[in-house]
Amino acid sequence: MLKDYRLGYGDGEVTVNLSEERVINVVEGKQATPVTDVEAAVKAALDHPIGTPPLRDVVQQGDKVAIIASDITRKWVRHDLFLPTLLNELNAAGIPDANIVLVVALGAHRHHTTEENILNFGQQVVDRIRIVQSHAPETDEFVHIGKTSRGNEVSINKHVVNADKIIMTGGIVHHLMAGFGGGRKSIVPGVAAYNTIQANHSLCLHNEVGQGVSQECIAGKLENNPMHEDLVEMAELLKPAFLLNAVFTPNGEFASFVAGHWYEAWLAGCRLTQEIFGVTIKGKTDMVIASAGGFPKDINLYQGAKSICNAFMAAKSGGVVILLLECRDIMEPPDFSDWFHYESLYEREVALRKGFTVPGFIALKLGLMAKEIPHILVSLPRNKEFIEKAGMIAATSIEEAIAIAERKLGREDYTITVMSHAANTVPLESN
Repeated sequence: MLKDYRLGYGDGEVTVNLSEERVINVVEGKQATPVTDVEAAVKAALDHPIGTPPLRDVVQQGDKVAIIASDITRKWVRHDLFLPTLLNELNAAGIPDANIVLVVALGAHRHHTTEENILNFGQQVVDRIRIVQSHAPETDEFVHIGKTSRGNEVSINKHVVNADKIIMTGGIVHHLMAGFGGGRKSIVPGVAAYNTIQANHSLCLHNEVGQGVSQECIAGKLENNPMHEDLVEMAELLKPAFLLNAVFTPNGEFASFVAGHWYEAWLAGCRLTQEIFGVTIKGKTDMVIASAGGFPKDINLYQGAKSICNAFMAAKSGGVVILLLECRDIMEPPDFSDWFHYESLYEREVALRKGFTVPGFIALKLGLMAKEIPHILVSLPRNKEFIEKAGMIAATSIEEAIAIAERKLGREDYTITVMSHAANTVPLESN
């Protein structure tokens, strides 16, 4: 029996007609009840934390407090909705606004404008407390605090190091290198020096030059993930006093807040994120048909990378992946698209080892995955040249893509996984 499956593509949808018998997995995020009263939810988390006393007992009158908060590239975290409650709770515990500094976790991203501070943190926060920006290349802003067991030197922003109490904030989502975002990532790369960021991120590459990327550094994986383990050691050197992180619904609303010990509370948030976005599949399939969910998640190939990585996780060795990504701005951002000028994956890898960047890593990983399993990209016709440069096969319709995929598979009894929101769902094989 045939069934229609609807997949987001740009501002619209594409319908694909598939045999239900062949469709083994339909990967969708689980429903999660959104938080309706953010202030009450944040207060409850601060009053009933995981692994620490309540916030009011963690801080003491006279403490200088540094709050680490994500930058404008993480605007979806919606700090503006929960930071005022955190400030009010600190005030109630005897910490006036004058004793609080917000450190913007830029990592190596550019500085915020005043308008972006208001957009990201809200007018109330900007008016109430001092805001400083941690920009990794500014070497005189960082203090050396030790090194990890892997020999990586750790230097952290002086405004954080000099605080009596450090509070980490942010959002927890799957991360294609560190397993999960949030938590310790607000320290590194957030408020770390450039050399510290580079040393940690380089652990995502294979130990051997020419072997590409580490297979341990993938979404949802923490055990034996060298980047994650190194991040934990780096954060431990700083000994943060408290954490407040948000977990989200598939629609981007708050699902929950976790608070307390910087690692234990974060881990609880990771488990909840996995429950919402991790989808158990019956097994990998020969063909995976995936969509990011439409615009803006498929605005360019860089934004589409998360969907590609998740779809790859559901495909059998020897299989094929079909991706519906409109990519109306496929060349953006340049610090990603420029990596495809390298003639070979080896050259791309060598350049990345000399100067690691996250866009460069993603460009390398996409190339390696496309080399292992054919990736057929349904996109705008004008994107054909760039898609081929990225090592993928260009198609202008789902019908054309399936025809190409069938030729690649060379048989008709193939199995299928459909992922209509691949940007937000991580396929997990049942144990």
